Amino acid sequence: MSENNYEFDAVVLGGGPCGATAAAVLAQHGRRVAVLEKARFPRYHVGESLLPYCWFTLDRIGMIDKMNAAGFIKKYSVQFASMSGRISTPFYFEDHFDHPSSQTWQVTRSVWDRMMLDNAAELGATVFEDTRAKSLVFSDDGANRVVGVVAEREGEETRFEAPLTIDCTGRDGFAINKLGWRNRDPQLGKTAAWTYYRGGKRGTGRDEGATTVAYLPEKGWFWHIPLPDDVISVGITAESSYLFRDGRDMHTIFAREIGLNAWMADVMAPAEQFGEFWVTGDYSYRSKHAAMDGLVLAGDAFAFLDPVFSSGAFLALKSGEMVADAVHAALEAGDTAAARFGVYAEELCAGIEAMRRLVYAFYDEGFKFGLLLDKHPHLRPALTDCLIGNVDRDFEPLFDAVAEFAEVPGPLPYGRPLATADSPSAPA
Repeated sequence: MSENNYEFDAVVLGGGPCGATAAAVLAQHGRRVAVLEKARFPRYHVGESLLPYCWFTLDRIGMIDKMNAAGFIKKYSVQFASMSGRISTPFYFEDHFDHPSSQTWQVTRSVWDRMMLDNAAELGATVFEDTRAKSLVFSDDGANRVVGVVAEREGEETRFEAPLTIDCTGRDGFAINKLGWRNRDPQLGKTAAWTYYRGGKRGTGRDEGATTVAYLPEKGWFWHIPLPDDVISVGITAESSYLFRDGRDMHTIFAREIGLNAWMADVMAPAEQFGEFWVTGDYSYRSKHAAMDGLVLAGDAFAFLDPVFSSGAFLALKSGEMVADAVHAALEAGDTAAARFGVYAEELCAGIEAMRRLVYAFYDEGFKFGLLLDKHPHLRPALTDCLIGNVDRDFEPLFDAVAEFAEVPGPLPYGRPLATADSPSAPA
């Protein structure tokens, strides 16, 4: 190993929650693992609301005590606010599942992501910040196998070699952009805009940290997420034609939309906006493939759904844990072919599909949670399981019932490992 050439068992691209989780689990397996992170933490990121089933991955990598000591707002429920201001009966997680996971957190991502990356390092991962992956390295034997990456570090190109590279670069999608694998979801072409406020009203006791989804016309909606230091994360998700119908001034747009929902108008009346506005669009996608020989994708680098049910951070943690176990097994077997990751891809896609079907229903004009549960009250546990991240179960009865109110999509036909026979020629 020279100064500009490193060798590891696995190289993880991206030091966010997915990459930090994958590196932590691999380090727990005793693997020599490197994390290449383009930024220097702390850095800003959106996606502050954690689902209850994040707890199990966080517990495995030794994060629970750290989470409890960090001062994050505790989250016990999610609720929905109609435009008239009526609040739904909250989905209290502890009413469904009597377990420590039923109390989760609303996190400040700059703090949490630093904690996660530091935890991976404490477990034995080698972390390289300010290190940007530039290109995949392919074997020179014509086998079209990824054997590492070239990254820019301290102004120089550095080669990181490993039998397996794990792409956890989030929505930047290093591999899917390099390989042309990004496939947009056929119907989820929404736009999201968000910013932060100080002040405002929030609940007390176990309602202080509730995530609220507040409805807007044409199936638009707000997220309202209480954060530490009297900060609220507020976002709008809608069709671009709706959001920008009167122009693109974000101060005007947020004031207008807050005024359209009675609950938001009330709780936000004393609040003051600060900092930047962020806008992103057409963000729902899945990779054509989950793996090729020597390379496997996880988290947002593989797929992103929609912010409505806070699935992003959960799927980052879950897939980070899953991919690390799959990579460890592949290294144990001495087989890093794409086919080794078939089970990983099937299980990950199945979990994503459960949440994807619920997201589609949410945006359907004919669907309301209240109508579904009024007609099928026995399905409340299954619905709650999907909302909290317990996706390793059979949801067919739930979505058979949902289909009475909304069109339920079939599974996307992509996301599995790349078959060797279909492999494109390696880039020069």
